[in-house]
Amino acid sequence: MNENDLLETLRARFETHGHRHEGVEWADVNARLADSPEKRRALAEMERTGGEPDVVSLDDGNGSLVFVDCSAESPAGRRSLCYDAQALASRKENKPAHSAIGLAAELGIELLTEAQYRHLQTLGRFDTKTSSWIQTPPAIRQLGGALFCDRRYDCVFVYHNGAQSYYAARGFRGLLRV
Repeated sequence: MNENDLLETLRARFETHGHRHEGVEWADVNARLADSPEKRRALAEMERTGGEPDVVSLDDGNGSLVFVDCSAESPAGRRSLCYDAQALASRKENKPAHSAIGLAAELGIELLTEAQYRHLQTLGRFDTKTSSWIQTPPAIRQLGGALFCDRRYDCVFVYHNGAQSYYAARGFRGLLRV
């Protein structure tokens, strides 16, 4: 996707889903993106991997715009991943292609926190058939675990799994500050 197509896709999504970013004007978003080629590249990667990024809120305190993957299900191009590089290295066989933390870093984005994931769920119904890895507290990760979330029975659930596990229906949602 070329940059013009990307910006047009982002603009159309922004205008269609105004409830996600009340009080934010597209002109401001466009101006910030014009000055940030690395952010445009990250957004292009979010789009390419199926994330459907959109502005969801103003960042607390520093005035950044926050883009989050708003695809109905966990982005298809970011599934079947274990949690991080340590988990990937610990797999003796049937290794997945990558880890969520590693791929996020390559794309220039970060995984959502539990609070960010819960906020996203106030803006729509996401992950009703899939699940998404979220940032895991160090104490849990040191014990070999990792956290993921989904939405079932009209409730948001946080679960744990071994960080080395991976499933076809589990990916991750990214966040990008602009």
